[in-house]
Amino acid sequence: MNVAGAVPDPRTDAELVAAHVAGDPEAFGEVVRRHRDRLWAVALRTTGDREEAADAVQDALVSALRAASSFRGDSAVTTWLHRIVVNACLDRARRRAVRPTRPLEEEAGGGDDGVRTGAALAVVEDATPHVEARLDVTAALARLPETQRAALVLVDMYDVPVAEAAQVLGVAVGTVKSRCSRGRVALAELLRVRGNP
Repeated sequence: MNVAGAVPDPRTDAELVAAHVAGDPEAFGEVVRRHRDRLWAVALRTTGDREEAADAVQDALVSALRAASSFRGDSAVTTWLHRIVVNACLDRARRRAVRPTRPLEEEAGGGDDGVRTGAALAVVEDATPHVEARLDVTAALARLPETQRAALVLVDMYDVPVAEAAQVLGVAVGTVKSRCSRGRVALAELLRVRGNP
């Protein structure tokens, strides 16, 4: 988003990346401004965690900044950036799987009131069905394997065409379709189970 009153940069994303490589100190910042919200949203949906998403986006943008000279223009800049963000998310998930951590949500003194202390986050339930459904989907999505989650986030939540999602994920179109199909079945089952305790 541009500063109030500032004229939007008329250059295309590809022209901005080329300008960055040529030494323009403002060009890459403009690319980031144009796409940061969507990159953040994809990272958040892929990781399911705000801190992990923020770290993944930061890692991805640093990687993109450093690797800009290798951008050949075979795909859109947004596809290139999405690929880097999704890869950063998956890398962080793989590292987390190797070194699992436990959230600091211990209950205080084993009381019967269920009150949590320490680093636990107090969540107030919203009674509206729309919000509850979204929370159910988010929780179920977080339980899918990262590869299925990444495919579903791109294709189903952000309407990225399957062919472009395949480029972002670095896999064949059929693989994206298969991951989406398996992910949808697993998601539906998780939501059915949640709905019928």
